[in-house]
Amino acid sequence: MKRTLATAVTLAALPLTLLLPGSAANAAPGAGEPSPAPGVRAGTDTYQRDAALQRQLGDRSAGSYLDGRTGKLVTTVTGAADAEAVRAAGGVPRLVERDGRALRFAMTVLEKGAKIPGTSWGVDPRRNQVVVEADSTVSARDYARIESVARGLGGAVQVTRVPGEFKEEVAGGDAIYGGGYRCSAAFNVASGTTRYFLTAGHCTDEAASWSSSAGGWPVIGQRTGSSFPYNDYGIVKYAGSTGTAGRVNLYNGSYQDIATAANAVVGQAVKKSGSTTKVTSGSVTQTNVTVNYGNGYYVHQMVKTNVCSAAGDSGGAHFAGSTALGIHSGSGGICVNGRGSAVFQPVKEVLSAYRVNVY
Repeated sequence: MKRTLATAVTLAALPLTLLLPGSAANAAPGAGEPSPAPGVRAGTDTYQRDAALQRQLGDRSAGSYLDGRTGKLVTTVTGAADAEAVRAAGGVPRLVERDGRALRFAMTVLEKGAKIPGTSWGVDPRRNQVVVEADSTVSARDYARIESVARGLGGAVQVTRVPGEFKEEVAGGDAIYGGGYRCSAAFNVASGTTRYFLTAGHCTDEAASWSSSAGGWPVIGQRTGSSFPYNDYGIVKYAGSTGTAGRVNLYNGSYQDIATAANAVVGQAVKKSGSTTKVTSGSVTQTNVTVNYGNGYYVHQMVKTNVCSAAGDSGGAHFAGSTALGIHSGSGGICVNGRGSAVFQPVKEVLSAYRVNVY
């Protein structure tokens, strides 16, 4: 019997010949802001405007998000001059108490004083806070420790309990196999005429050679890079001339073409294609997320969503229309009323690290 890691994967973007058919925090958002559950569609101009504003403002902003009512990009600032700069760029400014440096300091304190397995934290610009989530494995004593650290940060941190257990998730449906494990791929990428696929780093850490069957044949590619923990991404070079379709499996007989990549914006609508839960949808809830998985591994600078996922979805594709956003890393493993707590590795970092492009 093939082993499965405790992390999820999908063969979301391999060519057709290799494809089989086919929680957010509980507290309310910031004052006056709607629930992020449905998500808002982000256009190409939104990604570009957000990136430009974040470069211009740096730590003077605590992040941006999409307004759930209007769909407009809201950028947090702490001064009137920066608010005018946001308006001039076509955005909507929101004056907040804490800037990006204050929230980053809060996460540094959490890293030193509350790095407990079964916890995660990340920035929610709608609340202008760092949101800490503690899963069911965190003891009452450790939870009290987290709350004590949070109190010392003067309202910059919000702590909440979430069901389930934070863990990586691997099993598979549309699977790739290596080292006795099964995983799946996310996005096809290229460097010139050389083709690769991306998947989770906790998968590529386990094997160099990957195949499309449990028997290890045919071999579809060889690992050329892997980064886990801290990050969670890996890259496999296709063998021969395979690997030509740059698309994601929608599990309804059709596929989504992937044309570009971007960094996710809080509040935007997102979909996940995975081999277990297939295509699920929701919205981005936090950025710059740290997850302390229960097995002692940890990842930083992730993106959290309220999308449902389960064992078998790791390495899967998180995307918005034709835009690639990330590679599935793990989740709390619990879905309630169609909402969960999936975490993904931002794909733009991976493309830059390996000097490849989606296509």
